[in-house]
Amino acid sequence: MSRAAAKAVKTAPAKPAKAAPAKVASAKTASPKPASPRKPAKAEPIIALDLPAAPLDAEIEAYFQKCRDKIGYVPNVLLAYTHDLAKLKAFAAMYNDLMLAPSGLSKLEREMIAVAVSSVNRCYYCLTAHGATIRQLSGDPELGEMIVMNYRAAQLDARQRAMLDFAVKLTETPWSVEDGDRDALRKVGFSERDIWDISATAAFYNMSNRMATATDMRPNHEYHASAR
Repeated sequence: MSRAAAKAVKTAPAKPAKAAPAKVASAKTASPKPASPRKPAKAEPIIALDLPAAPLDAEIEAYFQKCRDKIGYVPNVLLAYTHDLAKLKAFAAMYNDLMLAPSGLSKLEREMIAVAVSSVNRCYYCLTAHGATIRQLSGDPELGEMIVMNYRAAQLDARQRAMLDFAVKLTETPWSVEDGDRDALRKVGFSERDIWDISATAAFYNMSNRMATATDMRPNHEYHASAR
């Protein structure tokens, strides 16, 4: 090629490139695949033991319906006992007497004992369930969280502090409880019957904690969001 020809080729305007034909999406590729139907979540077992529930009698049916009417669900701790209705009735009767019957202790104070004891025992079920109840009764989510974590961080009055000190000592080192511990409760105004109720409530939750932990009892999901 001559120099002139080479120069002509170099300076000649470049031809516009042909645009590639646009691809038209077929109906097959344009429409997304229908989503596969979602499988319903498998119900989480309440406890780790395979204990089939017994047929419920009229008394328990009515009790469970009362739970649904009042709070919207049946607590899993009650459902866990349905394999043995006699034990369920005994558990429910003791719980109702300790936590709901007239007492020198307020309902909130009894729930505080339940949570302080359960914190020592690291009982997931009872901390979740009764922590929610403290939030409801006190209207103070921070109080519920502090007693779950460490009741000593909460701003309690002298009466409540002495009550929880006693309940925790009865849980951690029951053999070390002596007259001085009972006297400390008397000094802040607790009666002899109040001391009995503090002791009975702490003892009940030590038992309940151990049953919940031994069976890997799972709390109702509703507890987690309650009174937040």
